[in-house]
Amino acid sequence: MADPVYVALDFETADYQPDSACAVGLAKVRGGEVVDTLYSLIRPPRRRVLFTWVHGITWKDVQGSPTFLEFWPQMASFLQGVTHLVAHNAPFDRRVLEACCQSNGIALPDLPFVCTLRESRRKLKLPSHKLDAVCRCCGIPLDHHHAGSDAIAAARILIYLQGESQGGE
Repeated sequence: MADPVYVALDFETADYQPDSACAVGLAKVRGGEVVDTLYSLIRPPRRRVLFTWVHGITWKDVQGSPTFLEFWPQMASFLQGVTHLVAHNAPFDRRVLEACCQSNGIALPDLPFVCTLRESRRKLKLPSHKLDAVCRCCGIPLDHHHAGSDAIAAARILIYLQGESQGGE
């Protein structure tokens, strides 16, 4: 049987609405290794970008970027053949994906989510299980709140945790 292939993903949002993705990062994992990545800024459906203080993205950065609908074919192609999706705090990223798909008339990918926040709480004794804290514990580099870096980090956290459960690392 072939190794499962999964994609870790991370969204950054512009405002409080879940359909306001302004950046997405994806990291494909095969055989315990990150084998491909995809990152894009996304023009959100509204001009207001309230969370610049978190991720540094402004309207000027995204105004010429593809909308979610325009970016979707590339993202859907990247998701071809994967068995599941991975995210740190998966309920957030699942909600963003669902809202972006729904508001654009796109069928939601029928893929289960694995949450590395939940898994890290189960397997690592840390005072905080936020992405940056888990990355520090696992020795994973991170440019926090850059969707591409956060997606790669989530992928590497799951790889690390799977190694821990098999007695490795």
